[in-house]
Amino acid sequence: MGTATDSLSEPRVLAHTKRRLFPDDGAESSYVVADTQFAREEWLPGQPVDPAVRDRLAPFNHVRIGGGYPDLVGVRSLESDLLTVSRLGDEPPLIAVEAKGYASGGVDTRLGIVQAHDRLHEANAAYVAAPVDAISGTDRTLARDLNVGVLGIDAGGDVEVLETPRIVGNRSTSEATALRFQAGAQGVADASFGLNHPKNYLGYPLAHYADGDTGALLSAYDVVSAVDDARRGAAFLGLIEDGPRVELTSLGHEVVRYARARYGSVESALEEFAEWYRSSKRFVDLAPGWGQLARRVVFEYPATELLVTELQTMHDDWQPEPTLVEFLTHMHELHPTFTVELFVRGDEAVRRRVLTDDGALRPSALEDGSIYHSPTVFQLKAMLYHTGILTERGSEPHRLEPTEDVWALREPL
Repeated sequence: MGTATDSLSEPRVLAHTKRRLFPDDGAESSYVVADTQFAREEWLPGQPVDPAVRDRLAPFNHVRIGGGYPDLVGVRSLESDLLTVSRLGDEPPLIAVEAKGYASGGVDTRLGIVQAHDRLHEANAAYVAAPVDAISGTDRTLARDLNVGVLGIDAGGDVEVLETPRIVGNRSTSEATALRFQAGAQGVADASFGLNHPKNYLGYPLAHYADGDTGALLSAYDVVSAVDDARRGAAFLGLIEDGPRVELTSLGHEVVRYARARYGSVESALEEFAEWYRSSKRFVDLAPGWGQLARRVVFEYPATELLVTELQTMHDDWQPEPTLVEFLTHMHELHPTFTVELFVRGDEAVRRRVLTDDGALRPSALEDGSIYHSPTVFQLKAMLYHTGILTERGSEPHRLEPTEDVWALREPL
């Protein structure tokens, strides 16, 4: 095999494609995963995958889109040279990629085009990526007819856009919704909840609305000293629009209205927050009115309804007090993509430990607390406890015993 063959295996083609379509530029509303098969240490027998390529492709998940599992699937607003039509309403498109590289039997570009076309049953745009020398005029004609974009990769890793697809509108499946959740303002991919008490987030819109510096007021009233964490969590809960200038959402305004109706002013409300400083009592018992308001806010968070629904199902069918391992296993059967993204840390080594090549869970890995995403198993669970939804608090991953950590509804139906 020549140099091009060595440098353009399927994992390398996909890594170059990801760099072009999903650059690390901190863009908002962007999230992407590679299929779990690319987490292997060897792509073909005797052909190890460069660890740098695996790192580039992480995180991994096994996401069903259309009739199969694309090699790369994500959400992002693409540059105009990658699309014939560049907008789909206000949402960035869901993008699916099939990669083909050099192997002993050559490069099956036609199969890649047909696979990419199948993804358009649910994706908004689909591409095939392959070594540029392997893409024929016939391939390009077929791709145009099927509305599939074509990306040619050269031996140096440069990506040439040979055919651009049109954006198409599609129904949103639970798998697609999971990726949009991660790409949106409330996803848990990189950072979300840094604090584990809902009062810290309720206090933020009050301090923002009050006269004075928000951070100084949060500190002065003993609400919270970790102002950045409070701001980020308030954004994740939909209380504020976070940007160069913070704006209250309709939910944030409702918190302010509640405070003013009950206390006359947000400053008077913040004075009561100071009374709760360092209290370990369940918030809904300590301050029932505020606790019920916090419960409403937490229920607005997209993951909460799914968690509560499936815990109720387990309670009704067979297990009223499931452990974290039992709950995650049940959730993965019904909502595999969402479950992995919500509970399992995204780094390459963890996803490779937890998921097989075909996206199944490795049961033994679930018993190790370190594989779990702290904002879910610690901070979010603690908030679900404080608002009266769950029976137990969350635990930090290094203290977590997944086979003993109970996820149960405090008030099952």
